[in-house]
Amino acid sequence: MAVVLSGNEAVARGAFEAGVKVAAAYPGTPSTEILENFVKYEGVYGEWSPNEKVALEVGFGASLGGARALVVMKHVGLNVAADPLMTLSYIGVNGGLVVVTADDPGMHSSQNEQDNRLYARFAKIPLIEPSDSQEAKDFLKVAYDLSERFDTPVLFRLTTRVAHGRSPVVLGERKQIPLRDYAKNVPKNVMLPVYARQRHLRVEERRKELATFAEKSTLNQIIWGGRKFGIIASGVSYQYAREALGEEASYLKLGLSYPLPLGLVREFAEQVEQLFVVEELEPFIEEQLKAAGFSVVGKEVFPRTGELSPELIARRIRGTSPFQVHFSRPEGLPNRPPLMCPGCPHRGVFYVLKKLKVVVTGDIGCYTLGALPPFQAMDSCLCMGASIGASLGLEKARGKDFARQVVAVIGDSTFVHSGLTGLVDLIYNKGTGTVIILDNRTTAMTGHQDHPGTGFTIKKEETKALDFAEVASAIGVKRVSTVDPYDLENLERVIQEELASEEVSVIISKRPCVLLNPPKVDKRIEVDADKCKGCKRCLQLACPALSFAGDRVSVNEEICNCCSLCVQVCPHQALKVGER
Repeated sequence: MAVVLSGNEAVARGAFEAGVKVAAAYPGTPSTEILENFVKYEGVYGEWSPNEKVALEVGFGASLGGARALVVMKHVGLNVAADPLMTLSYIGVNGGLVVVTADDPGMHSSQNEQDNRLYARFAKIPLIEPSDSQEAKDFLKVAYDLSERFDTPVLFRLTTRVAHGRSPVVLGERKQIPLRDYAKNVPKNVMLPVYARQRHLRVEERRKELATFAEKSTLNQIIWGGRKFGIIASGVSYQYAREALGEEASYLKLGLSYPLPLGLVREFAEQVEQLFVVEELEPFIEEQLKAAGFSVVGKEVFPRTGELSPELIARRIRGTSPFQVHFSRPEGLPNRPPLMCPGCPHRGVFYVLKKLKVVVTGDIGCYTLGALPPFQAMDSCLCMGASIGASLGLEKARGKDFARQVVAVIGDSTFVHSGLTGLVDLIYNKGTGTVIILDNRTTAMTGHQDHPGTGFTIKKEETKALDFAEVASAIGVKRVSTVDPYDLENLERVIQEELASEEVSVIISKRPCVLLNPPKVDKRIEVDADKCKGCKRCLQLACPALSFAGDRVSVNEEICNCCSLCVQVCPHQALKVGER
């Protein structure tokens, strides 16, 4: 039976058909839907882990226990999980273990566009890249066989277009994989230096064996067409090249793209006039081929940033393109920057932070939009959990007086992910910073996934909820307060009090995401036309429900959630809450 699936849905299906028993992930676009779909199947276990490092450690434990395991993350998440990954390469597996990395060329929803194929070479583990949904399912099943055959974790790379693109997939049946026996094996599983030295030798032997295997792997194939151009590509880059050149070119399509099958490359290269490597981001394949003595054209003509396209490939190889691509912007179309949703509980926090003219070390989440106009109330955003450590660094560089105007802002899911250790550091190293935890009861930016602070698992089963106030107190924070971000007067008062203190303070801004369980709005914001002076103070809230019509403010009742922030900031009492 064939169904239309996204690449993410197909990976989930492939894991189910491969007999995977345990899966762990931290949500992050473009990978989120894999685990959400996997847990819909019967007889499997899946979890949202606090972060990607923990997810991989859970996967390692499941593999050690003899089960096939799946670990999923977006590309930057592999940075967090890199510590266990590198040593896991030495240990190997018992049950098959596949690590899915979903890269984001073009940065559709990411702070960088790193190329995680480099991790495969770094860790010396095999790399598999599907180019469509059918391959995402089928190749994942092969990945488990490869993992167990060569005693290695396997890196399985998607990119945004494969993860979110949809295409027909022929479904199969679940393979019943019995648990492998568990046996104590200290030299293999305990990486003391004396054992790790021996395991490193085994890793090098395995790399050679995998290179030999790659020469005959069915994941790599030659598609013959015209011999003027020979295209070497993997993943979605193959699809772009095939669409651009069709049968005018021949293709070496790499599904198992590390280690490279150099013998197969040589066979292919000898039968084409000119050899091109078409790949997004880094010259991962190109550099290895040039080092092996092949004459290839790659980043001389293709960009090292952003996504490729059939049009771009056709022009760079053929010199002309049959594609008519027009990206001209219609005249008069206004800019539409991303905004916080109407009624977003983060809006009041950033309004007050801007008003107080403080330095804000920010973090990853919806609230990063606080950096944009009109708030412009964020001074830094590095990576998950960095806000608290950055605030301490500012204090140590510029002194305690400067620290009294610094606020670290971090979301609830991000705090669990990697903010806890930053707060410990702030206490341990005698900081005086103010930390605001924006607790909207969900991982909002990636689609409202649960986390340890919500009290629910991925399957919506009730569990113990992490209490941020109790955690902060247990760490050693003496000044802990909880505020409603819809109450601007109290919010401003509390922030000012904590900034004036000479010790670490934690403010928990607690209000559920307005999209999590949309409230029934039985109130409305009314505008008194006689009192409105056109000062536009309310527009500084950047609420999509507010606009300026003529010489006064107007409220779009269709999207207004009646949070009443605009009522609180209006200096002329021109706005008030009324009945619908």
